[in-house]
Amino acid sequence: MNIEKIINTIKNYDTIIIHRHVRPDPDAYGSQAGLKELIVETFPHKNVKIVGEADPSLEFLAKMEEIDDELYQEALVIVCDTANAARICDQRYNLGKKLIKIDHHPNVDEYGDLMWVDTTSSSTSEMIYDLYLYGKNDGWKLNDEAARLLYAGIVGDTGRFLFPSTSKKTFQHAAELVTYNFDRSSLYDGIYNIQDNIARMRGYILQNFKLLPSGMSTIKLTKDIMEKFNVNPTDTGQLVGVLGDIEGIKAWVFFIEETDLIRVRLRSKGPVINEIAAKYDGGGHPMAAGASVKSWEETENVIKDLQEACLAYDE
Repeated sequence: MNIEKIINTIKNYDTIIIHRHVRPDPDAYGSQAGLKELIVETFPHKNVKIVGEADPSLEFLAKMEEIDDELYQEALVIVCDTANAARICDQRYNLGKKLIKIDHHPNVDEYGDLMWVDTTSSSTSEMIYDLYLYGKNDGWKLNDEAARLLYAGIVGDTGRFLFPSTSKKTFQHAAELVTYNFDRSSLYDGIYNIQDNIARMRGYILQNFKLLPSGMSTIKLTKDIMEKFNVNPTDTGQLVGVLGDIEGIKAWVFFIEETDLIRVRLRSKGPVINEIAAKYDGGGHPMAAGASVKSWEETENVIKDLQEACLAYDE
């Protein structure tokens, strides 16, 4: 069983470097940093680092660390919550002696010497708690900080337990995690509080989204629009869910103009969208996925594909 092999491999390495995906979300940070806390609490002598480009909106969860290339030479590298190797933040992940992939997305890109992929899990943070439970009888320990991080990852990837991926096991894990000593109120504030410019752009989106009879909706956020509201492309992750409560919408797409590409953020309440994302150098979950295109002309192809998915979807 791969989970047992992963536990044994972690035991055998003194240096462990943990990566996650670019443009991180709470589950990326939570699983990455939560795994570090779990390992350090269990094996205090191990040198465990978390790396990747920092996201200011998530630094309340954990601080990324800067390390030299030399540290990878005898290291075990673990990549959390990342389906595609191209999306691993800090491409030095392949400099290590051994590589492990832990993820809950569909296993499109098979990388690593060991892979543990569980698409039935709500989040990779839920999987890290599974790892702890598996190793508990063998002396693995979970501290308050690990519990805070894993809870944050589960909350973030389940949309506060509203998404269909939330299972009985998800609730059971969450119930156990909240018995640890951390401030849930401040954690929710960190994840969900938004600045006034983000709130104003939400208002713009609600006034300007397009809804077709098929149930498909689109919104285009150009550089000019984002500059008007003083919003960075990296901030748009806080905006993509705003259309989810609107009656009649089956699936929607946000197009976010960046310097050299247009970011595509897809969400759905039924039609499968990760197959669409895969056509445009992306991927993700059946109901939440991302991709990128090179021009506004190419966005019309994405819209066409999403329109067909909505028309074909039988509620």
